[in-house]
Amino acid sequence: MFQPLEGVRVIDLSQVLAGPYATYLMGMMGAEVIKIEKPGEGDWTRRVGPLPELGDRRMGLGFWTQNAAKKSVTINLKTPDGLEIARKLISGANVFVENFKPGVAERLGLGFDAVRKIKNDIVYCSISAYGQNGPLSPRPAYDHVIQGMCGIMLTTGKLGDGPTKVGAPYVDFATGMNAAMAVMAALIEVRRTGKAVNVDVAMLDTALMLMASLMTQQKSADWKPVQNGNEAWSASPSSGAFETASGLLMLAANNEPQFRKLCSVIGREDILDDPRWDTPEVRRENGRDLRRTLDETFLTRTADEWEAVLAQADVPAARARSLDETLAEPQIAARGLLSEMHLEGHDRAIHVPSLSFRANGEAVAPRSLPPALGADTERVLRALGIDGAEVERLRKGGAI
Repeated sequence: MFQPLEGVRVIDLSQVLAGPYATYLMGMMGAEVIKIEKPGEGDWTRRVGPLPELGDRRMGLGFWTQNAAKKSVTINLKTPDGLEIARKLISGANVFVENFKPGVAERLGLGFDAVRKIKNDIVYCSISAYGQNGPLSPRPAYDHVIQGMCGIMLTTGKLGDGPTKVGAPYVDFATGMNAAMAVMAALIEVRRTGKAVNVDVAMLDTALMLMASLMTQQKSADWKPVQNGNEAWSASPSSGAFETASGLLMLAANNEPQFRKLCSVIGREDILDDPRWDTPEVRRENGRDLRRTLDETFLTRTADEWEAVLAQADVPAARARSLDETLAEPQIAARGLLSEMHLEGHDRAIHVPSLSFRANGEAVAPRSLPPALGADTERVLRALGIDGAEVERLRKGGAI
């Protein structure tokens, strides 16, 4: 299997989505991820999801999405004993991940300077809303708050509809991917220099990088993006969203070869002979007339029919689908994007994400189920040399 992080130990103090998704990716790539959770409570997402019976078991679907391939250890970091256990774990680790508000890790005694004194070649990754510096740094946030802050909501939806949020918590998961990439780069840097690396990953930074082209154009040319609905950013009259006899067709015929294939496959070669549309430049000038002509043509068949004929002609197009329709596509199974898991006592299969890329022609899936709260506490502590009597003392004292 593709396990490039085998032998890497990650201490994961993160909760909810962005941080746990980062460490989930590392776990799927072979790292040993030890997730530290608060005794009796655990990660908030353990109770989240549309199947309440799983939430009652503290194994909610919200937790499954980004916590397979990990170990769970319960530690109360606000107790001296709990903090000492965390320090022992750090001493044998390669990576430390936290997503507290800036300043909280320092107050716990687990800031970067404290941690690198324990392990001088650690990769220390902090994930936060706005980063570890700057005037907004102390503020907390969640995905939808960052969507409001980053500007994406005023580019989403139709003009006049008001700010519109992207439907999925894409900033959280993109931040997790960004953090995982940063950690892996930092591990290589540690190998090169032998020195600890402090990685600072912010949700706002990530959100803006997902809008990189818009950001560059606005700052460099005073260009201001507006709500564009379902239309293509290219603004080409032969690209965007088209109503059909049934369903919405998303089409991208931006370059000249694509445009000529489009006209041919939809039976409108006459468009190519019309002087209003014979070059890209005049097509833009007369875009409304061309769009009206294409609209009328696409209404003659369904989106599924148009998708099939356009795909055959190598013109990018797809019917707008619901998520359940997309997941039923054979392409999803062929790519192995979801891994099926089974929880004892739960009748339905649970599907969790695989890595978002394939390695050596294979999909990469998590190697183990998400852990029950504290499932690995005693085993991990014994590996640190803490015997059974001491484990019991720590448990009675509220440290674990």
